[in-house]
Amino acid sequence: MKSRNSIVIHLLFWLFIVLLVTAIVIYSKERVSFYDLAVNFGYSGLINISIFYINYTLLIPLLIKENKKYGLYIISIILLMIMMSLIKTVIASLHVETILRHLSSSGTVEYLPISTYAISALFISGFFIVVSSLLKLAIDWFGNERTQRNLESEKKEMELQFLKSQLNPHFLFNSLNNIYSLAYQKSDKTADAILKLSEIMRYMIYESNDSWVSLSKEIEYVQSFIELQKLRFKDGAAVEFTMNGEIDNQQIVPLILISFVENAFKHGVANDPKNPIKINIIANQKILHFSITNKKNKYNKDEMGGVGLNNVERRLQLLYPDRYKLNIVNSATHYTSELMLDI
Repeated sequence: MKSRNSIVIHLLFWLFIVLLVTAIVIYSKERVSFYDLAVNFGYSGLINISIFYINYTLLIPLLIKENKKYGLYIISIILLMIMMSLIKTVIASLHVETILRHLSSSGTVEYLPISTYAISALFISGFFIVVSSLLKLAIDWFGNERTQRNLESEKKEMELQFLKSQLNPHFLFNSLNNIYSLAYQKSDKTADAILKLSEIMRYMIYESNDSWVSLSKEIEYVQSFIELQKLRFKDGAAVEFTMNGEIDNQQIVPLILISFVENAFKHGVANDPKNPIKINIIANQKILHFSITNKKNKYNKDEMGGVGLNNVERRLQLLYPDRYKLNIVNSATHYTSELMLDI
């Protein structure tokens, strides 16, 4: 793609030069033969193209980009301009009637002095040196910018995949611990817990591989997780789950909400009817407001947050830059997470 764009730019530039020279010839109203055009376009065109690409493909890459020899580069382009101007001047002296002959404003035939032509050839050589340098710098700059963006995008994708790979084992580890507790107690809920976990893992392994999922599926996943957690408690977990607004096919990054819910169950009190875990979701087509509050478990000395919340905050930074607000309130008795997303 980079090579194709570069070729197109070069073709457009030379097309512009050809059209400019053609317009000058037509404007002069001087009748010229095919031979005259062949000499002027052929010799001058080949020399100008040589100046352009010697600078573009040899001098700049070798002396500027690779070796940083700026003094040698300046000497080289000066010698190149002088040499090409001398070649043009020699050719002009051999084709005086074709190259130096022109009509004056009064309509009489005049001949351009060879010294004047030589100076003009030197300026034209300088023009193609400057243009080739600017074009080379511009194409390389845009190419480097594109490469940098691609590298940053690849780095971002690799980091996201790493974060996601952390999230799944972290969730699985905690869930298996819960099921182990049920099995150890020989609870009748063990089979239901394993079935519910398999449904959750199916979502995590298959559906969440997409970059985006529908908000309704993500909420169904959260609800399945809550049902799995309720199986841990004899009388079920105390959870108040409310949804308002338009919960439909708005797109959201998968596995963003689950870490907040998992954190509440892991570090909070989940079986106190007077202090239930409160989860509230409000959504429309543009904004998602998610909040969760849990009473802190004074017997749980683990640091609040851990891998899960650190992980999800980093994913928010990467996937929703300047499009999210995360507010954490860690009081003496309760822990609240509030997230607002532009969806």
